[in-house]
Amino acid sequence: MSAPRLPLLMGVVNVTPDSFSDGGAFLDPGHAIDHGLKLVEEGAAILDIGGESTRPGADPVSELKELARVLPVIKALAGQTAAAISIDTRKPLVARVCVEAGASIWNDVSALTFSDESIKVAAALDCRLVLMHARGDPKTMQDDPRYDDVVEEVFGDLARRIAACEAAGIKRSRLIADPGIGFGKTLDHNLALIAGLGRFSSLAVPILLGASRKRFIAALDRPGGAADRFGGSVAAALAGAARGASIIRVHDVAATRQALAVAAAIESTPSGR
Repeated sequence: MSAPRLPLLMGVVNVTPDSFSDGGAFLDPGHAIDHGLKLVEEGAAILDIGGESTRPGADPVSELKELARVLPVIKALAGQTAAAISIDTRKPLVARVCVEAGASIWNDVSALTFSDESIKVAAALDCRLVLMHARGDPKTMQDDPRYDDVVEEVFGDLARRIAACEAAGIKRSRLIADPGIGFGKTLDHNLALIAGLGRFSSLAVPILLGASRKRFIAALDRPGGAADRFGGSVAAALAGAARGASIIRVHDVAATRQALAVAAAIESTPSGR
């Protein structure tokens, strides 16, 4: 039996002062660049660079401030690594400038709905696009999210965004879908989406899972900061990979890579007596 194909790892590089996961540890461009290179060495095939926190309750930042944070990092990393560079932004201007600077993926938590210009800019750019599902904006999304059937409703919303992209001239081959763990979802919603991730294969695009260090992990174990959610993050990555995720967005690249490799080796080894 051949070993199953492992998902690609997308390493997170937050160039923000208020990220939920690292509290601004990489706001300095030099620190962010070094961190990105370390993640590539650990096995990241993609580096996701973000200059605006989208944690629950976060305030928006201006385009100029966001660009000032991410551009030096993107330019440096694009010149120093073969890993794909992703710009994590809702803003079409930021995406366009960053793609011109070396990014090849636009990761949009609003699925190109934040601005009326988003889908037109996306159509004009020669890059991959991550359409992430969210209900509401970061400031309000966790106030009281409700669904009758979270898997089917998120599936339907993503299917409609894919159709809108295709209607705008964006080829399906450029699209990646993300069910948006933690973005307008309760604990039960998050668990249902991970458990039902296989349903999203019917979208006929690669599926990205981003559950790393998110709050629902602490709700299942014990209270603690983001750095204390290491084990749960790896468990979520393994569950996502087993259900067909093509890309896993993580903070802890080396440990996730190792866990995926061991799980895949076990699954591909015939059981003895």
